[in-house]
Amino acid sequence: MPDDAPNIRRPLIRQLDDAAINRIAAGEVVERPASAVKELVENAIDAGATRIDVAYADGGKTLIRVTDDGCGIAANDLPLALSRHATSKIDGSDLLSIHTFGFRGEALPSLGAVGRLTITSRCDGDAASVRVNGGHMEPVKPAALSRGTVVELRDLFFATPARLKFLRTDRAEAQAITDVVKRLAMAEPHIGVTLRDVSGGGEGRVTFRATPENGDLFDALHARLGGVLGRDFAENAVPLDALREGFRLTGYAALPTYSRGAAVAQFLFVNGRPVRDKLLIGALRGAYADFLSRDRHPAAALFVTCDPKLVDVNVHPAKSEVRFREPGLVRGLIVTTIRHALAEAGHRASSTVAEATLGAMRPEQPVQPRVYQMDRPSQTALHTARQAQSPMGFAEQPSARFDPVVERDTDTGEDVQRADEHLPLGAARAQVHENYIVAQTEDGMVIVDQHAAHERLVYEKLKRQMAENGVAAQALLIPEIVDLSDGDAALLLGLADELAKLGLVIEPFGGGAIAVRETPAILGQVNAEAMIRDILDELSDLGQSQTVQARIEAVLSRVACHGSIRSGRWMRPEEMNALLREMEATPHSGQCNHGRPTYVELKLADIERLFGRT
Repeated sequence: MPDDAPNIRRPLIRQLDDAAINRIAAGEVVERPASAVKELVENAIDAGATRIDVAYADGGKTLIRVTDDGCGIAANDLPLALSRHATSKIDGSDLLSIHTFGFRGEALPSLGAVGRLTITSRCDGDAASVRVNGGHMEPVKPAALSRGTVVELRDLFFATPARLKFLRTDRAEAQAITDVVKRLAMAEPHIGVTLRDVSGGGEGRVTFRATPENGDLFDALHARLGGVLGRDFAENAVPLDALREGFRLTGYAALPTYSRGAAVAQFLFVNGRPVRDKLLIGALRGAYADFLSRDRHPAAALFVTCDPKLVDVNVHPAKSEVRFREPGLVRGLIVTTIRHALAEAGHRASSTVAEATLGAMRPEQPVQPRVYQMDRPSQTALHTARQAQSPMGFAEQPSARFDPVVERDTDTGEDVQRADEHLPLGAARAQVHENYIVAQTEDGMVIVDQHAAHERLVYEKLKRQMAENGVAAQALLIPEIVDLSDGDAALLLGLADELAKLGLVIEPFGGGAIAVRETPAILGQVNAEAMIRDILDELSDLGQSQTVQARIEAVLSRVACHGSIRSGRWMRPEEMNALLREMEATPHSGQCNHGRPTYVELKLADIERLFGRT
């Protein structure tokens, strides 16, 4: 070394001790109390448990206890179970065929490194217990336990006090624990799960309970989703079941009119494992892109199953992220399956729309309902009563601008107007404020927003025409040259055929530049460079771009809006009935282009309850 070289202090390379290694690793596996609950419940499921009881205190900061009736751990295996990278789930020879929740062998030693962990388990013989405090293991001792395993974690992060400062309030941590338990309960509908808050000591209070469900997969899943997500979700969701090239999608997707203000009702599972994967979230958003406005979010529980070799679950120690070998295939399966299921739902709208309407009609101040013991009068009696109560010399006036015309069937002798009441949307009876059609059904009434309903009908017709005839393209007089990096240009040119079908024609122009020669005619004058860069952003984020198609559909939506029946237009009876029949025959007619409902159905029994007649 030259004499004038600066005196640089060379740092020493040290081998960290096991305690430090475990605490560092615990930071990746155990982020908060909910992470510990997730790992312990997954271990219980892997052990073949049929009932799992989870108890926590102070948001899981002072106590987490998971009790199961699984196969248990042998006494001589307890110390090994608390060693890093020791597991019974895999033998290490094949990291691709993973059929269990846990497989890394990190959860238990990580929990023992940052808290006071006690494991009591019984396998075939006598029960045994082992305790770990901040990474220091005590000898195995005999214990009393009938079957299964009890894992008790106290004073989480006491060995790493700095970590405690980043935990949220007890209520927020308890909510995170509830969310984790609910997701795992949805993944295993045949397992009974109970969650209790024992912060005050004693047995505590049950905050969530899911009893074991019977029946086949769909019946059990439907019952479990109804219990976890509520009856409204179960009633307003359509079943999904599709298979494509080794990937199967099952589950339930809610109707567009049953949307939420935030993405809090989206539950995604891969081979039974709850995940938060941006590919699946993007596919779900894309499936509803044509039915919801940007500020609304769909509700769904999607289960993707495939050969474990087709998906990598070893991306992160928390195992909440996955990587598919064929991401485009999975995205396409989700989008097409959900859209097909929603199309089969036809004009159906969620029942919560009617419930909200009835709620708005009820008086704000509670009143004592009066019970009237009377039969519903016949139509003849009502007509006679109206005539008797009408002033002399004045004919009865309709309550709205519609005087129904009765057409009698020559073969059956029945009037056609009455026969329409047996159809799903009934027979038109009135038009209110020149915007709302009131129809009478067999057991209630339907109120239709004529503009919103016709807007969806015209939009679906325009989309069918576009699918049949293709998207017309307009050639640019001077091609627009867009300079990109070599990688972006290659990525975009790889999708040239798909973009050409949507009317966007691009060609290589040397180096990283591309030439935009044609654009979709329906978009009019567009900024080609801005569109190309938007497509690239979507490709890098989701692996697939819907930018051009979304813009085309947005234009079609505007055209449909301007070409539909306007609010304030008086409609003839035959026009109203024709609109109702077309709604019944058109998919997605239960909501307009912005996700709002096009009609509200009120049952006669609900209407009578509003007036205290029941």
